[in-house]
Amino acid sequence: MTDKKSSQQEESLVSFVPPKFSIGLLHPKYWGVWLGFGFIALLVNILPYQVQYWMGRSLGFLSMFVVKKRVKVAQRNLELCFPDISKTRRDYIVRENFKNTGFALFESAIAWFWPDWRLRKRVGFYHVDRLTKFEKEGRGTLICGVHALNLELTARCCALFSPGYGVYRPHNNPAYNFIQHWGRTRSGNIMVDRKDVKGMLKVLRKGKKLFYLPDHDYGPKNAVFVPFFAVPDACTTTGTSVLVDASKCAVLPVSCFRVGFRYDFRIEQDISEGFPRRDPEGAAIHMNKTVEKLILRGGDQWMWLHKRFKTMPDGQNKGIRYRD
Repeated sequence: MTDKKSSQQEESLVSFVPPKFSIGLLHPKYWGVWLGFGFIALLVNILPYQVQYWMGRSLGFLSMFVVKKRVKVAQRNLELCFPDISKTRRDYIVRENFKNTGFALFESAIAWFWPDWRLRKRVGFYHVDRLTKFEKEGRGTLICGVHALNLELTARCCALFSPGYGVYRPHNNPAYNFIQHWGRTRSGNIMVDRKDVKGMLKVLRKGKKLFYLPDHDYGPKNAVFVPFFAVPDACTTTGTSVLVDASKCAVLPVSCFRVGFRYDFRIEQDISEGFPRRDPEGAAIHMNKTVEKLILRGGDQWMWLHKRFKTMPDGQNKGIRYRD
C-alpha cells in the first residue's frame, strides 16, 4: 500500500496521463505492431548477443540502399561538422552509423525486454553514485544525454540505480504507444510530456531527476543559434537554460556507448556551475560543448541521419543545407 501511494504521489508531479490498455488495442489493424514487438522480444531473449549484433548491423547496412535520402543527410551532417576529414573517412563513418542504426532496433528491445541481471553483465558502470548524490541533498538533477542510437539503453541503465522522469513524445499509433510507454517505465521511470515545462520544473524543484536531450534541432521556437562542432549557427534549444535558471538544479552529462560487445555507462561531474545565468545563448554554448564531448566518445553511434541543421537563422531557408 505504501509503495502504491508513493507511486501516485510521484505521478502527481506531472500532468502526463499514461496510456491504458483497452480491448480496442487488439483490433486487427494493430496486430502487426503486437506481432512485431512480440517477435523482437523473443529474439533478444533467446539469441546470443553476438548473433543479434550481426543481424542488426547487417539489416542496417542493407537499409542504406533503401533510405538513400537519409544516407545523404548523414553525409551532409558530417561534412558540416567535420569539414577537414577525408571523404573516405566520412563514408566509413556513415556506413558504420547505418549498421549501428540497424542494431539499435535490437538495443531498444534489449532495453525494454531484458531482465536486469542480463543487462548488468553487459554494461560497465562508472560514477553511478552521482545519480543519487544531489537527490539526497534535496536538489533536482538534470541528466543530460544525447541522441545516441542506443538511447533506450541509456535510460534503462539510469533506472537500474535510481529511476527518474523522462521527457516523452507519444506515438501516433496507440498500440505502439502503449508498448513504448510500458518499455520505458517498467524499471520505475515516469514520463513527462515534452511540452509540459511546468511539470519538468516541478520535478526538479522537488529534488527529483529529469532525463533530458538538448542535442537536436527542435525548431526556431525557444531556440538560439550557436556553434555546434564546425557549424557556427546551429539551432539549439534554450530549454536547458530555462530549467537550470528556474530550479537551480545540478546538471549531469550521461553517455552509454558500445565498446566491442560491451557498454560504457558513464555519469560525468556536475557542470551546472559553468552555466551563465539568465543567458540562454551562453548556456546553449556551454551545453553544446559538453554534447560535443559526449558524441565524440562514440561518433559512429550518434543519430547522424537526423537533420540536425534544418533550421536556418533567417527563418526563410529551412532545410537548405540538405538540398541536392
